[in-house]
Amino acid sequence: MGLRVPISILLGLFAWAAWAAPARAQDNYEIQVYGSDLVDPGHTMVELHSNFTFQGTKTMENGLAPTNHQLHETIEITHGFTDWFETGFYIFTSAQNGDGWDWVGDHIRPRVRIPKKWDWPVGLSLSNEIGYQRRKFSTDTWTWEMRPIIDKQAGRWYFSFNPTFDKSLHGENVNQGFVFSPNAKISYDFTKKITGGIEYYGSLGPATDFSPFSQQQQQIFPAIDLNLSPKWEINFGVGVGVTRATDHLIAKTIIGYRFDF
Repeated sequence: MGLRVPISILLGLFAWAAWAAPARAQDNYEIQVYGSDLVDPGHTMVELHSNFTFQGTKTMENGLAPTNHQLHETIEITHGFTDWFETGFYIFTSAQNGDGWDWVGDHIRPRVRIPKKWDWPVGLSLSNEIGYQRRKFSTDTWTWEMRPIIDKQAGRWYFSFNPTFDKSLHGENVNQGFVFSPNAKISYDFTKKITGGIEYYGSLGPATDFSPFSQQQQQIFPAIDLNLSPKWEINFGVGVGVTRATDHLIAKTIIGYRFDF
């Protein structure tokens, strides 16, 4: 009985997102639904995010490079300072046949959370990510992302919801205000080492005036997490864009390792 409520709530969120869905382009550099846990104090997590677009845009649009057969490699380095504070740093790169390898930009991401010792019924944290990306890859060169994170482990089930707000600080959408970009995940531990689930990524448009459905974007990723060791983080999935404005088919992999420094 205890699991029925959270399952129905999360399925409701997925259904609502499919109706409302995204407006501003999903960057597809770091495709991940965040959990509330932080890197332990005095430890450093290094992650490689590898994303390949099998079916995307094939021509240059509004000065942006086409995404079809574009490979994104992102290095994320996160250090834990306390049981409630960590900071992450990103290096975004992109490679495409005939265009070589490009540096895309860098972001920094401080994050705080409610400490586990408070023993709250759900995990809560707040991430703020700010950074630069070249105009060739984004119509907004400076952006700010504010991402609340709510998650819960209930037996073998795991739920996470990231009601994210994005803001252009410099670029084409600087006067647009905050864009609502909800992400969500529901997963199930099939074994101690294998977890399978569904991840959703969206961007609804301005928070006060959602964009028309034809201009929105949304992606759904069946995904697998491998729990091989507390030091490792491994996730992979294949995502489908379900609106015309979204890249249609993307594969993603996350490989992370926790170092004792």
